[in-house]
Amino acid sequence: MVRKPGRMYRNIDGPAYTRREYMGGVPNPKIVHFEMGNVDAKNDFPVELSLIAEEACQIRHTALEAARIIANKYLGKIGGANYYLWIKVYPHHVLREHKMATGAGADRISSGMSKAFGKPVGTAARVKENQVIMVARVNPQHVERAKRALKEASYKLPTPCRIDITKGAELIK
Repeated sequence: MVRKPGRMYRNIDGPAYTRREYMGGVPNPKIVHFEMGNVDAKNDFPVELSLIAEEACQIRHTALEAARIIANKYLGKIGGANYYLWIKVYPHHVLREHKMATGAGADRISSGMSKAFGKPVGTAARVKENQVIMVARVNPQHVERAKRALKEASYKLPTPCRIDITKGAELIK
């Protein structure tokens, strides 16, 4: 489990580290489901709202799971399976941490391993500017609830986000 604060992993620096077959001990992403709600009728909902990242960043798998939980909680209050929620990003990038740098006194590291490679501690999704993170599809009467759900989910993410109605804007009163 990552012990360092999220701000240390938010920025994209260096190439992506994704080849799991060459490394051992990579923890699985905490995201349980990428599609929720009425998955069978995902194309039957006339209104689609998207949560879009305004800046490029890395989103840890724990933050994605927290955003998924809160959005699903708000959309679940619609009643029944009258919505479809889809997480569009996947945490491929493996985060590494120099274990010696954690804990008390982490402000100084001995020079014995000055450019240490680190061990895998988690995963993150690399998100580009204006990339869609999450999609919610609902009926026109539930648009305000879906907006609220995506807004609450954006609070869990390390980048400023906006909500766009990508389909069915003409159906909203």
